[in-house]
Amino acid sequence: MQALTYRITKHTIPGWVPFHHKEPRGIAYETDTHFVHFFGKDKGLWVVSTGLTVTQAKSGTLGEWIDRTFGAIDVEPIHCDVGHTVHGVWRPGLYYSDEILQGLSATVYDLRVAEQALLLLIQRLDELLHFVEPSSSTLQTHSHKARELLILACTEVENAWMEYLRIANVATPARGDFRTNDYVKLLGPLHLTEYQISLPRYAAVAAICPFDSWSATAPTKSLPWYDAYNKTKHDRRSNFADATLWNCLQAVAANLVLFSVRFGPFPLFHGGGTLAAYCNQLFTIELRNCLPSSFYAPKLNLPSNQREDLICFGSQELIEQRIVDPLTL
Repeated sequence: MQALTYRITKHTIPGWVPFHHKEPRGIAYETDTHFVHFFGKDKGLWVVSTGLTVTQAKSGTLGEWIDRTFGAIDVEPIHCDVGHTVHGVWRPGLYYSDEILQGLSATVYDLRVAEQALLLLIQRLDELLHFVEPSSSTLQTHSHKARELLILACTEVENAWMEYLRIANVATPARGDFRTNDYVKLLGPLHLTEYQISLPRYAAVAAICPFDSWSATAPTKSLPWYDAYNKTKHDRRSNFADATLWNCLQAVAANLVLFSVRFGPFPLFHGGGTLAAYCNQLFTIELRNCLPSSFYAPKLNLPSNQREDLICFGSQELIEQRIVDPLTL
């Protein structure tokens, strides 16, 4: 069953004032008896709002329905079938913690270990920021503490990359180890270029898109912060100056991105623990230039007596468990 995604230009739900300017994205599909639509955001984390679900008994085609009911434009199919997700790859359409873990084939233990590793990185960054205030003249400051953080953060990035190659069942190369020309194959399937990390408390720090320049033609050098890690790790004497505050910020941001792909971004900001406290203090995260065709459409188990008229309601309790498709590179 394939869903459609589109931009909304109106809605005709009886008794509801227009609100599509706040929820301008739509996802829709059809069941045996009904059309189903979800409103969604077009900024931030592009949340698909299951609390704003619309159904109506089928009449005509799905395309005709979304046109007359929502003024749908820029219509395109969603790649994943309705109710399906991809192993380990968060996309809008997963929101609540239980459905994220189930839909991404992760466990509470996996999440806890990842949270602890990320918390240690952010605490070290926060400590570094106590001594070096980011400004146009200090972002290139280098130090032993910065080198220590850069090496630790990039080691965690490598661990995440390697875990994803395992998830995708990529065989270990005959040479015995993975390299960046292997890891760069994750760029598209994990949607890494979409993530943007900001540090709003520090005006001198530009928004960070840590994987924006990653290229298969130069898989190490096209990630300047990762290239700096390699240089200063293997030859500190010659490359100590590459262990800069700016490279540390990018490497930590890369870990935030990879955590968000694996477990969704919401534990970083909506959780009740220390990690969320640090993240809310230091960071914001958003998707930019994202592909709605890669989103996940929740599948509803509608009751046999579902109303036939056009209605809007919260559908969270009707969402079926996801079918998890394998990650392929």
